[in-house]
Amino acid sequence: MSTVRKGPVLGFVAQFVLLAGLAGTVGLGPAGWLAGLAYGAALCVLLRRGLRAAGADGLGPADQVTLTRAVLVGGVLALTVAGWGRPAPVAVLVPLTAVALALDAVDGRVARRTGTASDLGARFDMEVDAFLILVLSVHLVPAVGGWVLAIGAMRYAFVVASWLLPWMRGTLPPRYWRKVVAAAQGVVLAAAATTALPPTATAVLVAGALAMLVESFGHDVAWLWRHRPARRVVAVPGGHVAVPAGHVTGPRAMRVTVTRVRSVAAAGEPAAARWTAHQPV
Repeated sequence: MSTVRKGPVLGFVAQFVLLAGLAGTVGLGPAGWLAGLAYGAALCVLLRRGLRAAGADGLGPADQVTLTRAVLVGGVLALTVAGWGRPAPVAVLVPLTAVALALDAVDGRVARRTGTASDLGARFDMEVDAFLILVLSVHLVPAVGGWVLAIGAMRYAFVVASWLLPWMRGTLPPRYWRKVVAAAQGVVLAAAATTALPPTATAVLVAGALAMLVESFGHDVAWLWRHRPARRVVAVPGGHVAVPAGHVTGPRAMRVTVTRVRSVAAAGEPAAARWTAHQPV
């Protein structure tokens, strides 16, 4: 078996072993088993695909730590799903979450010390964090209310928005506060999951975490909007069109642009109002 295949497959095996251990101690039921195995399989497939796309020979030391975290998150997911309709085993769920959060401070340090930092590793780490926050948000719905799902869903809403709005695909500058807010979400949700706090205190704590997250995402969206690509007007036969600054120009680009303008002109729209979307040629 190649190294690229070996790492993700071992992760799936570890996921199965963890699920078996949970089933033998606190119980999972069919729903918990199904959720855990589906997560493990998806993790294996996506990680293998990511390794091949990155041209990596296998998982680096930091990636192995992140994979361990991902397996623990699979256990938290299984316990959360198994706990629907009955009290979740907090005595097991919270320690799994705590270890997964603690290892989040380890994989980055390992990557720096071993010189194995990579875009794949950073993306893997971020996705594991985001999914853990989503699972914890779902777990807290019965105790806090449906609004807590906004914490887990916000990152995925940002991704969907970037698919629809090209200006949101820009590269954000480093911001330490962003890391602080991300870490705070996991800590707050894990603390809320312990049920050690009164309901009112739990709601206030989670609401504070949500406010921090809204500020952080709002700041990033505002920065991307302010630094979105500028557009300039180019004269073409029949009117003017707006194209992004730095857009390819020249005979070929102009022919394509004119063709598109003329195709829209058949619909009877004003020439100056036609070409406003970012359409690479």
